[in-house]
Amino acid sequence: MPGPPPDLVEQLYRTPPDRFVAARDAAVAQARSAGEPGTAREIARLRRPTVAAWLVNLLALERPELVSELAQLAEALREAQRELRGPRLRELSAQRRAVVGALVGEVRRLAADVEGAPSGGKLPLAEVEATLNAALSDVEVAEQVRSGRLLRPAHYAGFGEVPRPQLRLVTGDEEPPPGEPTRQRPTGSGALRAEQAQRAARAERSRRRRALATELHRARTDQERAETELAGAVATERDGTVALDAVEAELAELERRRDVAEQELSRSRLARRAAERAVSLARRRAGEVEAAMEAFDAEEGDADAARRPAD
Repeated sequence: MPGPPPDLVEQLYRTPPDRFVAARDAAVAQARSAGEPGTAREIARLRRPTVAAWLVNLLALERPELVSELAQLAEALREAQRELRGPRLRELSAQRRAVVGALVGEVRRLAADVEGAPSGGKLPLAEVEATLNAALSDVEVAEQVRSGRLLRPAHYAGFGEVPRPQLRLVTGDEEPPPGEPTRQRPTGSGALRAEQAQRAARAERSRRRRALATELHRARTDQERAETELAGAVATERDGTVALDAVEAELAELERRRDVAEQELSRSRLARRAAERAVSLARRRAGEVEAAMEAFDAEEGDADAARRPAD
């Protein structure tokens, strides 16, 4: 079954949320009047977005080129993080903050040009910013943003995979790193002191490595716990979304049934008024006929009396 016209869908999702339901119901009524019940049902299934989601949709519909640039930046960030390029990642992260800030400013300007939009002080720009950051981190969220049909804002706890440091074991056979002077091995008592110092240094490095290993274990444990909590939160959010979708679908059906009931009630009222007028006319006509009958009977009685012979 073909969906609703794309132009109509875009127009609805450009409409401020407090006017969305009225605009959608008007489109449903128009489709029914045009003899397109299937299209009317598809339009009725469209759900109202939150104010923050509407602002993001407005950006995607009015300035799609900016959203495309956001997607390109997201891919560059993911590539830099996969390759663990620290300087490039820091550069792109600064660019991300600047781009998201500019997009939030553009959202504010776009909303100011829409009649019926909330005032600037009431715009949930923090949720808009969180959604744009989530689009930078999550491909699925990015696709929802680009579609212009987002229903609620999105959030993301972090960006991509947590990079792990690259560690390597440094042995005595390796050459010292560039810039580090090569030390001559001392002899005699100096050699003994140097050897003791080296043993102490190795013991210190071993201690520090064990401490780092312990800290790494704790960090990974915390990461696993946080990821488990995140998965639970995502599942809870998904369940809430499903429940909300079901309620909104039920609400749309109740609104449709209300419209049908109001139309039936209006027709019943018109029929009752017509019946009342018919009853009134019939009663008046019956009274007129009854009076005419009485007059006729009186005339007949007078005629009979006149024809009767006088006693």
